[in-house]
Amino acid sequence: MNSPRMTLYRDPYQKKIKGVCAGIAEYSGVNAIWVRLAALALIGITGPIIILVYFIMAVLLNKKPAHLYADAQEQKYWQRVRQNPKRTTREIRSQMRDVDRRLAEVESYYVNNNPRLTAEIERLR
Repeated sequence: MNSPRMTLYRDPYQKKIKGVCAGIAEYSGVNAIWVRLAALALIGITGPIIILVYFIMAVLLNKKPAHLYADAQEQKYWQRVRQNPKRTTREIRSQMRDVDRRLAEVESYYVNNNPRLTAEIERLR
């Protein structure tokens, strides 16, 4: 999938320094505070290496487009897709099966309660 919604961006709109932690948080669906705290903890563990990695990511990652998502619900949907695409696919299939079942019930009700339509369908067979 090469969707722009499946790409890791740095988030200049929620940034503190360059937006890398905010971008990782948005991509993964984790609160940005936790990503920033993890980055600080990694600085304590790895020293300047994580700072170097941070600035390399700041240079390599594109800025998040301003209108990437229509609303917060769409953003949460794409986070769930990134986290577990198979689960999301199963959920959508289940919803579509439910819609198909309900549509079949409406169609059956309409056809069964409309003798003229039933006769027309039988004539076409």
